[in-house]
Amino acid sequence: MHLHPHPDSAVGSRAPVVAAVAVGGAVGALLRYGASRLWRNGSDAALLWRTGEASFPVTTLLINVVGCFLMGVLTIAVKERFTGAPRLLNPMLGTGVLGGFTTFSSYTDDTRRLFENDQPGYAVTNLLVTVAGCLTAVVLGVVVARLALVRDRHAGAGEGSGS
Repeated sequence: MHLHPHPDSAVGSRAPVVAAVAVGGAVGALLRYGASRLWRNGSDAALLWRTGEASFPVTTLLINVVGCFLMGVLTIAVKERFTGAPRLLNPMLGTGVLGGFTTFSSYTDDTRRLFENDQPGYAVTNLLVTVAGCLTAVVLGVVVARLALVRDRHAGAGEGSGS
């Protein structure tokens, strides 16, 4: 049995996808940087390195949870509502913007620093709350998007009924 390659796997088609992801990633990273400047508690600038207690990385946690929620919304919106969207939209917004916005490398680094600062309670809390929060946020994003789509369908159906 011969399988046909996906159209995006052709050599010439990779450059636009890579460019879309790069542009989206830059936007997402700038948004994350802006959020960390607005809410500095727990960001790299506010953590103390081996000189006492480090603050709980609330900003990193919130960024990751919000990004996962938006990923849930995006997945449903592109797959079920905006099916005719340009093919580069999903890689640009999902892998690019949301991939650049969320920061699981900072999450693990924040956890490491908390352990190094002899704050194992904060470190374990960060590990567990981030994973549980992000998984819950993705599911919640999917549910919210689906509910919004159902409401849009019902609103659209009632407009032409003459009632």
